Amino acid sequence: MLLHDSATIIIALSFVVVFSPFIARMINMPTTPVEIVFGSLLGYIGILHEHHLFELVAEFGFLYLMFIAGTEINLKKMLRVEKTLLQKIAIYLIILYTLSISFSLYLNLGKIFMVLLPLISVGLITTLSKEYGKTSWISLAMTAGAVGELISIAALTLAAASLEFGFGIDLLTIVLKLVIFLIVITLLFKALQLLFWWYPEVSTALMPHDDNKEQDFRLSMALLFILLGVMLTLDLELAFGAFIAGIFVPTFFEHKHELPEKIASFGFGFIVPIFFIHIGTSFNLSAIMMDGLVLKALIITVAMIGMRVLSSFVFIKELGLKKSILMGLSHSMPLTLLIAMATLAYHEQSIDMLHYYAFILAALFQVIIVMVAIKVITISLPKSTEL
Repeated sequence: MLLHDSATIIIALSFVVVFSPFIARMINMPTTPVEIVFGSLLGYIGILHEHHLFELVAEFGFLYLMFIAGTEINLKKMLRVEKTLLQKIAIYLIILYTLSISFSLYLNLGKIFMVLLPLISVGLITTLSKEYGKTSWISLAMTAGAVGELISIAALTLAAASLEFGFGIDLLTIVLKLVIFLIVITLLFKALQLLFWWYPEVSTALMPHDDNKEQDFRLSMALLFILLGVMLTLDLELAFGAFIAGIFVPTFFEHKHELPEKIASFGFGFIVPIFFIHIGTSFNLSAIMMDGLVLKALIITVAMIGMRVLSSFVFIKELGLKKSILMGLSHSMPLTLLIAMATLAYHEQSIDMLHYYAFILAALFQVIIVMVAIKVITISLPKSTEL
């Protein structure tokens, strides 16, 4: 029976992964929402269900998506960003967190909402980059999103520790581990920067130009798993380690221009879609009948999108109105972090079942609404200008 279930799940996943792009083209929608909807439907009728292998692959798909997101960030170039732009990114994040805290206090929501509402994840921005290319608004969204995600993951780590252990010595231990990890990573980046500056041949030796043994991909995977192992040892957020591992690739191996594309192709062609399908199965369609669920989910959706779009007006001078809105919309899909944090909050009884399902439904609403909205706005842009 177990073997039969495994085979059914494998075959169902194969069909969804293969046919989702075709259906997405037919209905003129991005592939990601289609995969999520398929996952929800197949989960509802029982074809896809909880299975340890399915969950394991989906979890790795999430981590690999964070790894891909990291490969979009060249730390050397990021540190060369104009000071005025970094200041605007800081203002953008301050406005976002101020709006989130104000909204939570005005509606007398719990403190956990102050952490949930401003979450930023660049994972899905990589899917936009895949579809629309390296446009000005996507590049800025990745830069600002990288800073926002670091703050979000730090907040997620601290919130998870406070929910699990309370405010005591265990929380201080987690904070200390996080601080030590960040200091060590900073020192490691500086040390590698000096090493590759003085001995550039080390970089090409590790990842040769003429590489018929896929050494570049092997080293990339090794970096990912090493960082995941470190995070497991320190009991810190795995997504943070995957994201940091991805940053290493373009920062220190700039001569391998095709490597991020190779990494992304493997992910989006196989492992990442399984994660999105699993996200769809995490929502029970029958829960839609819960009284007030859809309304609460819509309020959360509108609030989270609205906060980011309003905050993005900081960049009107650099991008213009429409591209600023696109940039704000691109940050309005913190799907993975939002569901992870909502699940943790529910298990620790910080939110009830209604709000838990509302956050999951809102996360799905955000992806579908934002993907469609971005499609509509980009179509309306003049053909002669960059998206």
